[in-house]
Amino acid sequence: MDFHPTEEQAAAAGLAARIFGDLATHERLAAAGTGSDAELWKALTSAGLIAAVQEIGLLGLVLLLEEQGRTTAQVPYAATCVYGILPVGAHGSPEQRARLLPALGTGEAVATGAFPERGRITATSGGGLTGTVPVVPWLRDATHVLVPDADRALWLVRTDTPGVETAAVETTAPWSAGRLTLTRAEGERVGHSGDPASDDPRPRDAMGHGSQPYEDTLAAARTAFAGLQAGVCAGSLARAVQYTSTREQFGRPLSTNQGVMLRAADAYMDTEAIRVTAYEAAWRIDQGLAARDHALTAAWWASEAGKRVVHAGQHLHGGMGADLDHPVHRHFLWGRQLDAYLGCGSELLAELGASIASMAEGEQA
Repeated sequence: MDFHPTEEQAAAAGLAARIFGDLATHERLAAAGTGSDAELWKALTSAGLIAAVQEIGLLGLVLLLEEQGRTTAQVPYAATCVYGILPVGAHGSPEQRARLLPALGTGEAVATGAFPERGRITATSGGGLTGTVPVVPWLRDATHVLVPDADRALWLVRTDTPGVETAAVETTAPWSAGRLTLTRAEGERVGHSGDPASDDPRPRDAMGHGSQPYEDTLAAARTAFAGLQAGVCAGSLARAVQYTSTREQFGRPLSTNQGVMLRAADAYMDTEAIRVTAYEAAWRIDQGLAARDHALTAAWWASEAGKRVVHAGQHLHGGMGADLDHPVHRHFLWGRQLDAYLGCGSELLAELGASIASMAEGEQA
């Protein structure tokens, strides 16, 4: 793969870095609490950084999410892109794309996803959806929720639809999460117009196409949130490096101690492993190549290595790392939330092992 971003991807990442750096300050984040920053969200939409994902693809999105993760910016950026912009653009009908993509791009609509599904939602023949998902990130901000049913068909549900009930839920990271309860709620099938004769085959695009929208969306989500974790880890490590370089003990900076240097070096290597596996998975999806196992690999690194890095970040701050109001604590909370979201390390490893074993059996047959 080519690790060099395109000119458009690099420009978008640079713009995102400036916006997040200017607005996602510690003071503003503390004031936001568990809510989203409306001013920051408006700045991102006004700059075209949500709509741009249609052009810069999943790899471009991963680069932008790294910048969000560095600051732990409190906006539903990843969710709107991976559960709205990308799946609608890849699998939506022409009418759905024309109606939904502009609203998502301007921030008028905000999307999230009830993933992973594990059979919690069932659909009736008439399209009514029933079931409960205990935790959905950014649900309190969302106008639309992407819901997989028991057969893994994808449905978009408006949160203001009759039969849709949401309740606030607090998670490890302040992700404006909620509990979603559907009672014969109306939803629209993604990519399904209701007239089989008019449902045209979808062309390949940023999602890599494929005949399985659920699998495509889950792989993209795992890759994107791995990119977010790479940024969270990079931000945590940067804070630790700054702290240990200025904090002195026995007349010299903490960073001169071998144990500190080794801990920071391990954290750096873990962060790079998350980043490179996320880049590879995103690039393969953008190219329309098989990427399920690559997305699982990126998600595994994000889970296992991610929690090591954010623990190291707190540890290297010494007693300051135990202060719940210290900026590094936000990185710790985000890192632990991302560790479990879309599958913890052991679950991902089991899924990856089963996929590899299935592939080997197919080759032998």
